Amino acid sequence: QVQLAESGGGSVQAGGSLRLSCAASGRTFSSYAMAWFRQAPGKEREFVAAITWFGGSTYYEASVKGRFTISRDKDKNTAYLQMNSLKPEDTAVYYCSAGNVDFDEANRAVMIPPDYGMDYWGKGTLVTVSS
Repeated sequence: QVQLAESGGGSVQAGGSLRLSCAASGRTFSSYAMAWFRQAPGKEREFVAAITWFGGSTYYEASVKGRFTISRDKDKNTAYLQMNSLKPEDTAVYYCSAGNVDFDEANRAVMIPPDYGMDYWGKGTLVTVSS
């Protein structure tokens, strides 16, 4: 089993920045990808960004590309999401997840919500961006 714990959410004004952290514990998962998803009120959970744990390849949803950066620290078993130039439409609960999933664009197009094939999920952290 893998346990994931998010932190770093909060309230910020538009244009501001936040860094989310996802601490993983339990079994090791060198073949896994770590990903961030988000769910806004009344909307379906959606993909935000992903990183392969071993090679560090990164993938982003189009609306966050250039503003958000996903990274991981293998020694600390922690993934991060640096969010810059935040917009009110980024307001959502952000979830960390882990799974043996290929996040290339072709595969993302056929991933099925709400779990998108991911094996483990954190409880989420709320990000609120005010205008």
